[in-house]
Amino acid sequence: MQVVDSAQLIEGIFLQELKNRFLCLVELNGEPTVCYVPSSCHLGNFLQLQGKRVLLIKNLGNKSRTQYTLFAKPYKRSYILLSPVVANQAVAASLSSKRFSFLGSRQNYQSEYTVDGYKTDLYIEDTHTIVEIKAVITTEAEAVFPTVFSERTLKQLIALEQRLDAGQKACLIFVSLSPYVRRLQINPKFEFFQILKQCQSKGLIVRAYCCRYIPEVGIRVDKSLPIIYGA
Repeated sequence: MQVVDSAQLIEGIFLQELKNRFLCLVELNGEPTVCYVPSSCHLGNFLQLQGKRVLLIKNLGNKSRTQYTLFAKPYKRSYILLSPVVANQAVAASLSSKRFSFLGSRQNYQSEYTVDGYKTDLYIEDTHTIVEIKAVITTEAEAVFPTVFSERTLKQLIALEQRLDAGQKACLIFVSLSPYVRRLQINPKFEFFQILKQCQSKGLIVRAYCCRYIPEVGIRVDKSLPIIYGA
């Protein structure tokens, strides 16, 4: 997703998600308009958006299938971001801050870097550390992950465990796209829970944060969150 300038945000009314999970209808200037949804999961699994105000950004270039991309939902005095990819951007933009000092030296890193066949969200070259980032979308004070079964997420965690077995350093970071979340619960109802605990016993570092969109600044990690394992 491109860097977002608040002056370029366009307001509309969310109508519905389409069968193609990457598309939705938003009312713009009284007309239903097809817009891109930058999420591999239906947003309806996490939020009630129908009839709600949403913010869009205009797509750059001529190859885009749609003219606009869904960006955020105004919520209280801030925003709930609607694109999981911004979680990666928030961590990368905040990586040099003291809150990430537990990762050690991190002056040199690569985004979407492949290590031994595994495509990482971030790879810290200084310490040879894989960083995997998972976005969480909710309006609740307690975020839950996962809320639905995801074979892709499970396979990623299993692949991460294999790298840990081979002596690779790794960190899993959960990022709430709402700045109002106060804690994160790892859902024990899914196999993800058991495999995550196995990975932790093998050295996986797990952290949780929420991020905030500040119009004059951009998207940044806002605060750390306590993690609850189980109900």
